[in-house]
This record gives sequence, C-alpha cells and structure tokens, in this order.
Amino acid sequence: MPTKLILDDLDMVEGFPCVDLQTAANTGDWVAARDFDKVAVVFISGVGTAGDDPTLTIQQATDNAGTGAKALNFATIYRKQAATSLAAVTAWTKTTQTAANTYTNATAAEEPLIWWAEFAGDDLDVANGFDHIRATVADVGGNAQPGYLFYLGRHGRYAQAPANKVSPL
Repeated sequence: MPTKLILDDLDMVEGFPCVDLQTAANTGDWVAARDFDKVAVVFISGVGTAGDDPTLTIQQATDNAGTGAKALNFATIYRKQAATSLAAVTAWTKTTQTAANTYTNATAAEEPLIWWAEFAGDDLDVANGFDHIRATVADVGGNAQPGYLFYLGRHGRYAQAPANKVSPL
C-alpha cells in the first residue's frame, strides 16, 4: 500500500522571504483561503534587541490584489518562544487575547520564536466575498532581527499530488 505524503494534505506558500525586520513593513502575499479548509499563518523570528518586538497583523480581502482589505480579527495564537533555543521547546503555548487583527508580546524581540495563527474559511467575511488573507509584520525598529513568514494550507479544494499543485496566490 502506498504511503500518503504529508504534502498530499498540506501546501506551503511563502508570505515573505527571510528578511531583516528592521526594514520597512514586511508584507506577505495574499493567499486564497477559500482553497483550503484551514490556513495557518506562521511567523518565525530570530533574536533581536529588547523593545524591537514584532507585531503580526492579519487582513482579509476579496481577491489577490487586496480589494477591500480590512482587518481579520483573531483571538487565539499559538507560540513557541525560548530564551536561547527553540530546540528544547516541545509544547505550544496557547495565548488568548481580546479579538484583534494584531498580535505582539513584550519579550518577542529577545527570544527566537514561532507564532501560529489559524483560520477557517468561515472566519472571514464570506457573506461579503472576502476569501483571501495576508499577514504583515511592521518595521521592528533600528536593530537587526531576522524574520520569515509563510502560510500552510490544509486539505486543498483541488487536491493534487505535490508535483501538480496549483498556487493559491
């Protein structure tokens, strides 16, 4: 019996490449959330300088050009953060906030981190045609800090073998 690949159920799209977060706002591409049952926004950052904490912002739009862009509020984010290395961090910390379209925390710059925010299609304003999402991370300040953003889509509407997947951008 053939072994099913993880890639049969998931697709990964780069939001923005690894950059120095002290530059201008780092804006991810728009992704068609309608093409998946769930989409996760995954932000990874290396160690920076205290006070230069990244802020993750999520928006929704009606197409991949960002038409009608508006806030996409979320209340839950999962994170891994550690004082030195994420290698020993096995469990995700669930953080619940008052629903907003941004997230940050006061120790984010000093520690390597992974933040995970997950959305289902009905989290968007589908009644008004909103079916795309994007994430941005604002300029963190004047000190170097590497960061990377990508999206993971689960159970694509157009299920295909990994070599034949269609871009959800």
